[in-house]
Amino acid sequence: MIPPGAPIVTAAQMRVAEEAVFRREPQLDVMERAGAAVAREVARFASGSPILVLAGAGNNGGDAYVAARLLKAAGHDVAVAACGEPGTPAGRAMLERWGGEVASLYQARPRPVLVDGLFGTGLTRPLERGIGPVFAELVAAARFSLAIDLPSGLATDSGADLGAPKGISATLALGALKPAHVLGAGLERCGHVMLADIDVPVDSVWRTVTRPHLAVPGARAHKYSRGLVVVVEGDMPGAARLATHAAMAGGAGYTILACADGSTGGPDALVRHRIGNGDDLADFLTETRIGAVVVGPGLGRDRRAEGLLKAALGANLPLVLDGDALTLLGKSATAWLQRRTAATWLTPHSGEFDRMFEGEGDKITRTLTAAAETRATVVHKGADTVIATSRGEVRVLAHASSWLSTAGTGDVLAGTLAAQVAVGNKNAAEAAVWLHARAAALAGPAFIADALPMHLSQAISECL
Repeated sequence: MIPPGAPIVTAAQMRVAEEAVFRREPQLDVMERAGAAVAREVARFASGSPILVLAGAGNNGGDAYVAARLLKAAGHDVAVAACGEPGTPAGRAMLERWGGEVASLYQARPRPVLVDGLFGTGLTRPLERGIGPVFAELVAAARFSLAIDLPSGLATDSGADLGAPKGISATLALGALKPAHVLGAGLERCGHVMLADIDVPVDSVWRTVTRPHLAVPGARAHKYSRGLVVVVEGDMPGAARLATHAAMAGGAGYTILACADGSTGGPDALVRHRIGNGDDLADFLTETRIGAVVVGPGLGRDRRAEGLLKAALGANLPLVLDGDALTLLGKSATAWLQRRTAATWLTPHSGEFDRMFEGEGDKITRTLTAAAETRATVVHKGADTVIATSRGEVRVLAHASSWLSTAGTGDVLAGTLAAQVAVGNKNAAEAAVWLHARAAALAGPAFIADALPMHLSQAISECL
């Protein structure tokens, strides 16, 4: 569970935000608020069980000492173990305020409730060999474990695994989420993520995906005013039909399948327009009432597919590119997309993204770079879906249904996105990603992609 609409900041951005507060009030006051937030959550889950608090040498350890002191004052049975003396003035002050016994981490005995205050935010290297196994054993032995800000052993800005154990029950993010809460190994290592307000204002254009607010069609709405979507069919007609079904169920008023043979099948409300090649498609896409075009699902990679893609790229219409269209573009994506004047959305999975864009770094940084280079909105799919715009805005959806890992679900997302684009939703990508994930949750386990559009209506009803 990730808090919706929550700000996401890097370790450096969080330090800047904290330092701004420290110029107005003592750092110890902020640390007291952080420790109090930890103590509240631990007390809520402890149910009177003995508690072991692990404290590190940094400010994360200072938060841990505060939590230990407050929990003990509230009558809980609290033991503290540390991996070294505090290395910061604030940490030393909080150790003094604790005033109780502090054992070595290596002498710590397991307890039913564990608080991880060893490292938290800012870790950049793997856990030491001695610390990692001991920490993992204590986590495994606990009935409930809570990490302060981040589980020890996660890279803050990338979510890379630096030795974080499995089994952390919950993580209490302080002030704002960090990329590791929503990326990479953090998806499996953080457990249930909660967010504590510690009165440290953060200003970020990176946030988690939130439920969209959608409008009911007006009294004078008609099929064109509600948005016309065109989906281009290729070698694998089923993929394009999945996208058209999603566009129809995702809010579009009129959906056309541009196909080669005019074949039947599918909803009777689906309109078919016959096209033979790229020239035919280019002529058709001069229709000014078209609100969005989808190219790529099942398109193929032959000469005809290339012609269809070039026709779509050349049209002055909003364009959603998925699947084979992304593979055809490959490393030339930036050059092609920079020529476009109309808005473009790309929906690559990780393999397609790597074939299109070079560079290293965390998923958010790479997606932002791709969006800036192509002047497109990039929906970088996966268990940690990252949406980035060319303006530097980021939205992240984590913990969507793992049952989405089946063929055709990406085609459904492309169609849902096109519908939101066609109806004029300024936050089309975020809305589509939320609706897609919610439809998957409503579909339950072991669904097939064909079932997703049938649940989009219910998902939309939750947004009205």
